[in-house]
Amino acid sequence: MSDNKVIKSGIWYIVSNIMIRAVGIITSPLYTRLLLPEEKALADNFNAYISIFTTVTCLCLIYSVGRAKLDFPDSFDSYMSAIQTLSSAFGVIVLAVAMLNVDRLSTLMQYTRFEIFLMFFYLVIFPSIDYMQYKYRFEYKYWENIAISVIICVTTVILSVVLILAMPLDKSLAKILGTVLPSLTVGLWCYITLIKRGRVLYNKEYWFYALKIGLPMIPHGLALVILNKIDSLMIMNYCGRHDGGIYTTGYSIAVLLSVVTNAIGQAYLPWFNEKLHAKERKTIRDNNILLMVAGCVMTLAFITVGPEAIKLLTAPRYHACMYVLPPVAVGTLCQYFYTNYVNLELFHKKTALIAVNSIIAAVANVVLNYIFIRRYGYLAAAYTTVAGYLLLMGLHCFCTRVLLKERLYADLLYFVLLFITGAAGIGLLPLYDRPLLRYGVMIVALGLVCLLFRSQIRLYGGMLLNKIKKRTT
Repeated sequence: MSDNKVIKSGIWYIVSNIMIRAVGIITSPLYTRLLLPEEKALADNFNAYISIFTTVTCLCLIYSVGRAKLDFPDSFDSYMSAIQTLSSAFGVIVLAVAMLNVDRLSTLMQYTRFEIFLMFFYLVIFPSIDYMQYKYRFEYKYWENIAISVIICVTTVILSVVLILAMPLDKSLAKILGTVLPSLTVGLWCYITLIKRGRVLYNKEYWFYALKIGLPMIPHGLALVILNKIDSLMIMNYCGRHDGGIYTTGYSIAVLLSVVTNAIGQAYLPWFNEKLHAKERKTIRDNNILLMVAGCVMTLAFITVGPEAIKLLTAPRYHACMYVLPPVAVGTLCQYFYTNYVNLELFHKKTALIAVNSIIAAVANVVLNYIFIRRYGYLAAAYTTVAGYLLLMGLHCFCTRVLLKERLYADLLYFVLLFITGAAGIGLLPLYDRPLLRYGVMIVALGLVCLLFRSQIRLYGGMLLNKIKKRTT
């Protein structure tokens, strides 16, 4: 695979994710004006439960795809078809068990019987979207990947708004249907297409290969969901639905930063696998440093514009959520950093290490939430999230250096960058009501970054300009 195609694919993947999220940003004011915090909390927590359950029902087989592309290059379609059958079959079993206990689940989760059925039926089909998009990603078919994301994004927004207006007596259900139905439709198409292309429903070798990588990742996936979602569930329990709605709104805006960082990371992953497979370690190290510095700059810029973004995107009753933004954004940056170590562990198929680290961090996060949310309210959850992600980064760094004997990354530099960015970002909180001073501090910080990394900026900036010149001449 040529580097030009990798770069082109990565750029378009990043741009498309930003454009898709831009649609969400534009429509966010609609939801905060159409839904009360209590109604929004119910719809958001429905998605939180889906995130938790889908980690189990899909058996985390998706984590095997990147390595399978290298190990089964001539039968990749067959592999994708086979693992889809495996995960959907298990999803049907989970659906049957849920329906046998639907009344108990309805009471426990505070959703109707229909909503419980919809949730677990969705879990059978939805993973096919991930399988199709991962397949396209590792084949560098970015236009197909973009098309799936755009269709789901646009139809979700339109249908959600239409249903909320058409169902004024049950707006939370309307928002749930508006989110689920478009993904179900696209998921069915992906399911059928993967079977048609692969023509394999069962293959013992593929199933055991995927399970060997995927099963140890289930605790990891659950732990990550806990780190991401348990906050809102615990806040609703200890502080009520109103505070839960405020927190989830601030959290959802804060993690907009992850749209860019995740897009960069996922575009980077196929290239990383190929370069590491070819033992081009210095190339990986040099490029990765620049990516991490860029992540720090984006985080500080994002935190700086936070108050204005919150006021633009939400109704006045939600404005208090702006104080959630800085710590959650720093937590997102931690996630961006530690993904480097996870990629390395995945390449070596050491998924058990990933799972153990994630469990430790998740347990720590739950304990911290239990202690501090009850004492200090919903804002405490944002800071416990940072602590959980920072612990997770330290654990992954330890495992790759000590257990895998890898010295691929500039580890000390990464922790220094993270500490400085975190301190500066949270330090901007007292300036949230003083915009001129806040933007002045940001400009000075950007100037210092440019000064410290001027040689790298000059080098990579020159490379980018040369590529642009070649394309325009």
